[in-house]
Amino acid sequence: MGLVPGVPLGTVAREWGKIGALGFGGPPAHVALLRDLTVDRRAWIEPREFEDAFAACSLLPGPASTQLSIYCAQRVAGRRGALVGGLAFILPGLLVCLAIAAVAFADEPPPVVDAFGAGAAAAVVAVVVQAGIALIDPRRGLVYVVAGALGAAFLGPYVIAILLAAGLVQLGRHTLQTTVWPALIWLSVKVGGLSYGGGYVIIPLMYGDAVEAQGWMTEQAFANAVAYGQITPGPVTHTVAFVGYAAAGFPGALVATAVAFAPSFAFVMLGARRFERLRHSPNARAFLDGAGPAAAGAILGAAVPLVGAIEAAWQWGILACAGVLLAFRVPPIAVLVAGALAGVATTL
Repeated sequence: MGLVPGVPLGTVAREWGKIGALGFGGPPAHVALLRDLTVDRRAWIEPREFEDAFAACSLLPGPASTQLSIYCAQRVAGRRGALVGGLAFILPGLLVCLAIAAVAFADEPPPVVDAFGAGAAAAVVAVVVQAGIALIDPRRGLVYVVAGALGAAFLGPYVIAILLAAGLVQLGRHTLQTTVWPALIWLSVKVGGLSYGGGYVIIPLMYGDAVEAQGWMTEQAFANAVAYGQITPGPVTHTVAFVGYAAAGFPGALVATAVAFAPSFAFVMLGARRFERLRHSPNARAFLDGAGPAAAGAILGAAVPLVGAIEAAWQWGILACAGVLLAFRVPPIAVLVAGALAGVATTL
C-alpha cells in the first residue's frame, strides 16, 4: 500500500474539511463524498481498494464513515495525513454541535429552540426505526435482532452486554460507574470502541447512561440531542458531544468527543495494513454475524425510549408524517428538518 505522491497536508485539510462541513445525511453521504474525492475526481485510490477499505471499516466497532475518512487520508498522506484528515472531517460538525448545545441546554432556552428540537425529535423516531429495519437481514440471526431490540428497550446501559454476548455466541458456534467523569468516559468508550453496526447503535448505548443511570438529561433533551446529531453535518457520533455537554459543560463535550473518536484513529492508523486479512477472516465474519443483527435490533429498540419522550399531540402528528415521508423515500435529513420546522411553527 504505497502512498500517493504530492498530496500536501494543506490539501488534505481543505478537502476533508469540506466533506466534514457538507456531509449532511449520515454515513451514506460521507462514503459517497469520499469516493467522489479520492476515486473519481483525484484518482488517488483504486475503486476496488476503496470498496475493500469500506468493507474492512464496517467490520470494526465505531463509526465506519469516520474510519474510512481516516483511512483515505492515511492512504494519500501517511499517518500525519490521517490525523489532519480525520480531525478536518470531525471538527466542522463538532463546532456546530457545541454551538447548538450552548443554546439548547441553557437554563432557559428560547421557546423556538425547544420547539425546533422537539419537532426534530418526533421525526427522528421514524428515522431510527427505518435505519434499524434497513439493517435487518432475515437470513442472519433474527434471534439476535430480537435480543438487541429487547435489550435496548428495557436494559438501558446493559444493552452492550447483549451486543457482545450475541457476537461471542456466534463466534463460539463458528469455532467450537459514580461520578460524572468516570461514567462519561465509560459511555464514550462504549460509543467509540464497542458499537458495532453503525452510528445509530450509539443511541441505546447512550440512553441508559445519560438518562436513566446518571440523569444528565431528560428523555426529551436526549431525543433532541439525537435529532441534532442527525441534522448537523459530519458523523452521527457527534451526538455524544451533546451528552458530554449535559454532563459537564464544554469540557465534558470535548472529552466525550475525543474519547469516542480516539478508537477510530487507533484502529485505522495501526491496523490499516491488516484490513484485507480482517475483511476475509472467518472469525471476524462470524463475530459480526452475531453482533451485527443484535445491533440492528438494538437500533429498533432505541425507538422505544425516544417515543417515551414525545409529550405533545403535535409531535405525534409529526411522527406519523415522518413515517409517511420515509415510506416515499424522502431523504432522512429532509424529514428531520421538516419536523424541526413544523415544531418551530407551533410557536408562531
